[in-house]
Amino acid sequence: MQKTWRSSVLLAYSLAVLAFLYLPLIILALYSFNDSRINAVWSGFTFKWYQALFQNTRVLEALTNTLIIGFFSTIISTALGTTAAIALHRYHYKFKTVINGLVYLPILIPEIVMGLSLLVLFSQAHLPLGKPTLILAHITFCVSFVVITVGARMEGMRNDLEQAASDLYATPWQTFRYITLPLIMPGIIAGALIAFTLSIDDFVISFFVAGPNSTTLPLYIYAMVKRGISPEINALSTLMMCATVSMVVLAEILQPRHHHRSQEE
Repeated sequence: MQKTWRSSVLLAYSLAVLAFLYLPLIILALYSFNDSRINAVWSGFTFKWYQALFQNTRVLEALTNTLIIGFFSTIISTALGTTAAIALHRYHYKFKTVINGLVYLPILIPEIVMGLSLLVLFSQAHLPLGKPTLILAHITFCVSFVVITVGARMEGMRNDLEQAASDLYATPWQTFRYITLPLIMPGIIAGALIAFTLSIDDFVISFFVAGPNSTTLPLYIYAMVKRGISPEINALSTLMMCATVSMVVLAEILQPRHHHRSQEE
């Protein structure tokens, strides 16, 4: 009886926490289909706000900028982060603890501090603000997340397979291509998805380093909110939320397949 009572309390607490986290998102998505421009009044179901959203050239421009910046920052940060994770895991050298701390430091620094410091850096380097500065800024904070994700994967990796490949006269490149890379691929995919999600969702750092023709979706949403909340904002926010959830689900689907494939090889 006491065990049942504790289980009921734990279940109620868990449901309350989930409701606190997800109920605002559900309400936001629900009112994106509201026929009325007033969010407090439900007057019917409609898709017109989504139609108006995709007919808005400024929204399409912000979406294009977001995808371009997210794509290039993800590719570069994943390559750099994977290389750094392999180096930090494989090699032992002096001040390794200090270097590891410096790699993880961008995660701990407040975003407003990082955004301001990058703005000062680009100003001193005389780089005009725009898509290149946004890509560089996003790479700066995405690399650390890739290093952590790939590094965690390498910590649980079996080194005896690489040693067996070396005993069978495989070159270092062959060992990396056929043994190491398949084993760490789930971590690379997860790190890339995290980097892309952080890039398309970032606002604070992008606010400091964006130029006049490089507005991203978060910046556009902020500008729309300053003029008043409308159903178009709800629709745009819902689409961004769906994109983020889809990438998380995709990561969960792909990781077990790569893991199973690497065990077979």
